[in-house]
Amino acid sequence: MVEAAERWRAALGALAIPQSILDGAPESPYGFPTALFRTSAAAARALDLPARRRAVEALPDGGSVLDVGAGGGAASLALVPPAGRIIAVDPSEDLISAFTSAAGELDVSHHEVLGRWPDVAPEVELADVVVCHHVFYNAPDLEDFAAELTDHAACRVVAEMTARHPMTELNDLWRHFHHIERPSQPTSQDAYAVLDAMGLEVRVEQSRRPSLWSGASRAEVIAFIRKRLCLTASHDSEIGALIGDEATFGVRSVTTMWWDVSGG
Repeated sequence: MVEAAERWRAALGALAIPQSILDGAPESPYGFPTALFRTSAAAARALDLPARRRAVEALPDGGSVLDVGAGGGAASLALVPPAGRIIAVDPSEDLISAFTSAAGELDVSHHEVLGRWPDVAPEVELADVVVCHHVFYNAPDLEDFAAELTDHAACRVVAEMTARHPMTELNDLWRHFHHIERPSQPTSQDAYAVLDAMGLEVRVEQSRRPSLWSGASRAEVIAFIRKRLCLTASHDSEIGALIGDEATFGVRSVTTMWWDVSGG
């Protein structure tokens, strides 16, 4: 487990933006617009992706769901029904607010915990099913992160992540603008190696899904790319020319991983 976990941690560390580039950035390259996460539960249910199906098949009628890194709640609110209670954990006040609003519209029992997993894990109640979508790449200590997911599930843990780190899509642009080579690791296979080394009986399913950006305007996509690359708005036309008509951030290959908890 130590070897797999160290490989994962080192790969994420290698993705850090060089300090010399950060120092010249006009704004922080991190974070996402909150509006991207205001995905309706109905839209998430309509996609009927493996992650939703694997969670539903383990949920008792009226059961509880813990959503770690909940964002606007697309992963968990898509499970209502059969879910009857949702616990959402997220470090962003804006996203917790978005979740609260969406959960209120569904008239489902809900509780929010503001904070970063697994730091706030001791404050969080257990649930029948734990879901965690698109958070693993933000978890350098993945073994501790996943262990707390497992400890908080009565039946099953379901995780979803892109097959490759999302920002590897910008590697050509990093080369063009900053003349540096960016890593192509880690991948979902590296995450699986950590979970497998922990002794978890993880099952895996591959699929494709629209990204959060699929409904965004071209201008919004270019602005986000510019932010990630630590560039000024004066580069927008050049970015647009380089990406051409490509549907950047359009459809992504996604890995769903799930494991049952002993006795679940």
